[in-house]
Order: sequence, then C-alpha cells, then structure tokens
Amino acid sequence: MAILLHTCCGPCLTGSYPLLEANAGAGNTLLFWENPNIHPFIEYQQRLESFKTAATHFKLEIIFGDTAYGLNRFLHALNNDFGAGRCEICYRLRLEATAKAATIAGIAAFTTTLLISPYQDHELLIKTGKEVAAENGVAFHYTDFRPGFRGSNEKARELGLYRQKYCGCIFSEHDRYKNDKRILNPGVGSGV
Repeated sequence: MAILLHTCCGPCLTGSYPLLEANAGAGNTLLFWENPNIHPFIEYQQRLESFKTAATHFKLEIIFGDTAYGLNRFLHALNNDFGAGRCEICYRLRLEATAKAATIAGIAAFTTTLLISPYQDHELLIKTGKEVAAENGVAFHYTDFRPGFRGSNEKARELGLYRQKYCGCIFSEHDRYKNDKRILNPGVGSGV
C-alpha cells in the first residue's frame, strides 16, 4: 500500500520510516514536507536540509507542500490562539495539507513522523489525522513510531543530521529556553 508520510525533520524520519516499512509493508512510501510552523528562518532551513539528507539516505521521493518560510501562514492559521490550543491548530494545518496532497497524488493513506515524539500529544495527532482523512476521502494510517525515537537520535548522529531542541514553533522555542540561565544572563559564568 502506498503511504504519504508527512515528515517534520530528518531525525524523525530516520526513526519512523523503518517502522512504517516493517509494520505496513510500505515499500511505496512517498514523503511530504509541509511545516510552516517551524521558526525562526534559520531553524526552518536547517530542518529542511536535514530532511532532504535523510530522504536521500532512504532513496525516497519527496512531495513538497511548502519550501518557503511560512511564518505569516502559520500565525494566520492560529488566529491569535497562542495558548494550549495552538498545537491542535498546527497539527490540523499540516495533516490537512498532507491529506489533500495524498488525494491529489492518488495515494490512499497518509501518516506523520510527529507520531515518533514523546513530546507531542499522541492522541490528539491520531484524532486530527482521522478527522482530516475523513474530510479528504483518504485513510489515516496509524503506526506508533515512539519505539523508534531513541534510535532516531543515533541514526541522526550517524548521518550528521541537524537535531533540533524544540518542537519548531516560536512558542515552543520560548517554552524551551525561557528558564535557561545562560540565555537570560549571558555574562554569567563566562568571565564577561
């Protein structure tokens, strides 16, 4: 069965794709890149390059939803909801684009590498995936990729992939670093 695999980054692809291939017999997997949530610009570029490197490693074809920094589109989709509801909006934005791309490409099912992360809302991802699948006449193929998380870090190091330190959006970047004393007080401990 052909599956369109929404991919958020190279490291997540390295842990998810082997499990998808083993569990679904997905010998006909295509990759989909749609991540307007990733910020700032340099972060977007680093993740995109990491993704391309991993895709080349696995010899997988890519369908691009976006290839440009999507800050305006992402913030517009949030409609001023910068709180806890932003993740659901972000999931829907990316998974809906994936479902539509699968429909256009004649691919019967899709899934996402977001399912590998222990930091993502797994149940919300499944719920959102099923909803957008039904709305677009395709299937959401669920595979629990979390067992591949630890190995994805090892494979990313082996391939020299950029490994991010936060989910991707500007808000998760803030949450990740807001209590980092080195950033808040850059002169502390540096002799400056």
